[in-house]
Amino acid sequence: MLAIILGIESSCDDTSAAICIEGKVVSNVTASQKIHEQYGGVVPELASRAHIQNIVPVVDTALKKAEISAKDITAIAFTQAPGLIGSLLVGSQFAKSMAMSLQVPLIAVHHMQAHVLANVIPSGEEYLDKKPSFPFLCLTVSGGHTQIVVAHNPLHLEVLGETIDDAAGEAFDKTAKILGLPYPGGPLIDKYAKVGDPHKFKFAEPQIPDLNFSFSGLKTSVLYFLNKQKFENPHFIEENKEDLCASVQFTIIDILIKKLKKAVAQTGINQVCIAGGVSANSGLRETLTKVGAELGWETFCPPFQYCTDNGGMIAITGYYKYLSGEFADLNISPTARAKW
Repeated sequence: MLAIILGIESSCDDTSAAICIEGKVVSNVTASQKIHEQYGGVVPELASRAHIQNIVPVVDTALKKAEISAKDITAIAFTQAPGLIGSLLVGSQFAKSMAMSLQVPLIAVHHMQAHVLANVIPSGEEYLDKKPSFPFLCLTVSGGHTQIVVAHNPLHLEVLGETIDDAAGEAFDKTAKILGLPYPGGPLIDKYAKVGDPHKFKFAEPQIPDLNFSFSGLKTSVLYFLNKQKFENPHFIEENKEDLCASVQFTIIDILIKKLKKAVAQTGINQVCIAGGVSANSGLRETLTKVGAELGWETFCPPFQYCTDNGGMIAITGYYKYLSGEFADLNISPTARAKW
């Protein structure tokens, strides 16, 4: 019998569903929520309501694109942790109800494990199927997490270092807010950085031991610098927007890459991946590729559809858990915060 996994992702403000057949993701459908833009960030209650509206049509579309029916599904995987609890509840309750009605196994997935495994999703096109082999290093960078992970195998992931306060994605978004850019600001910083001078302004880089990160100090450095400059010139931000974005982005990427170099030196693993929403950042992707070529690393960047939160990464993780028989009890509850 074919292993056909339905993956459901609802950890934040994207409702996504995907179908994975024998390790190949054949459909990946995501409904994003625009309503949060007017509030400058994700409003948990509004996110939960939107998930309720979106989850049925998203799952239905994923099934249709995969050209299968619900009765063909052999297991249902869902994001169990971490995330916004209201959003997680919508996805978990839907997954449990569907698993009960179809009498198929339920698979609980850790969101960050799934981001890492997005790198091993086959594209189905041979010339694009350059995938890392285990073990590999993965820099996972998102709005809520920043980690360096060793993927020993699909189900054995070891965190070597992580942020002790804010995540890199949060640093992008909060800096964008300070600059007066609309939400979500991270992609806009990337856009303006392409035409700015990354060395125009210098910002503090925290000296955190081992492979851990910190980005709260960088945000403070940017805030104090801009407050001083605006006092002298109220139009400073608008007159220097591109250079500010380029300098902030350069600093964040420099912090990430320095730690990645240290991780490669410590582990001897030279297959290096990135994952998470910030892995869609063009500056990070280009820098990783450049540094990898200079240092002899094999570098991998997931396709853009698998960088942000998506059902495909949940489905591929569910597939590996299905093969090992790691099923969840129907009494399992979602968790807002969870270590691996």
